[in-house]
Amino acid sequence: MTAIDALLELLNRVGACQGKAVFVNDEELLQWPKAATKVMKSQKLIAKAKPASSAVCQECERDCVMPVHSLSTTTGKSSSFIVCDKRSDINRVQIPAECLTQWQCNVDLLCRFISTSLALRQIVKQADNGRREIGIVSGDKRSQMLCLEVTDGLMLIAGNSKVPLAEFIEFQGGAYVLNDAQIKQLVDSATTADDRYTPRNAKREARKLDTQAMYESWRKAYRELRKKHPGMSDVWHSLKIAKMDIAKDRDADTIRKQMKK
Repeated sequence: MTAIDALLELLNRVGACQGKAVFVNDEELLQWPKAATKVMKSQKLIAKAKPASSAVCQECERDCVMPVHSLSTTTGKSSSFIVCDKRSDINRVQIPAECLTQWQCNVDLLCRFISTSLALRQIVKQADNGRREIGIVSGDKRSQMLCLEVTDGLMLIAGNSKVPLAEFIEFQGGAYVLNDAQIKQLVDSATTADDRYTPRNAKREARKLDTQAMYESWRKAYRELRKKHPGMSDVWHSLKIAKMDIAKDRDADTIRKQMKK
């Protein structure tokens, strides 16, 4: 198992649990690469959780899940065990501490990891559509709000573009990182976006283009009307255009000022 394999295993579990916290104990972490578990802890991909309140009894082949009891010993240490009530020849079964010490991973931790990796201003919050908003990411063509969705695995979303989070993660220089170039491609590949996240200058430019397109439609209508009614005045033409859908509720005086330019 590589460091990437270990993290992908963790991400798959979070995705399968629809974003709910998943837990791994020290015993399982010992089976993962040391470099991976060390970095997961330092980068806060996993966080210390309360000790497990139940454990699997491995005293027989049944593998029963039983509640854990803990008692303090004379040395001040805690002794943990389960009490078997299924067989008469088994009573207390000691549970090693590494089976109870556990770590958790959840959507909030993943969002903060993404935000930190991309050096975003952290604004992680729950959106109305169930997505987690992470922050504004700028590509080469546009800027978009980057979101994490958990409805069908863990998906990074920018506008109408959606790609599994796992495809962006790499292990470089002893740390987990996101491929910045691929993130920008995700942002630039989106053809639609939530207008709330469009930068103000982009909105302004978009409005200018819309206005110019409207003016051009007036000019085209004016030219066509002049061919059909060459003897009519500009006022007459502007009043005609004002009744068309292309007028977009503008008055005849406004239309007359733009239709001949």
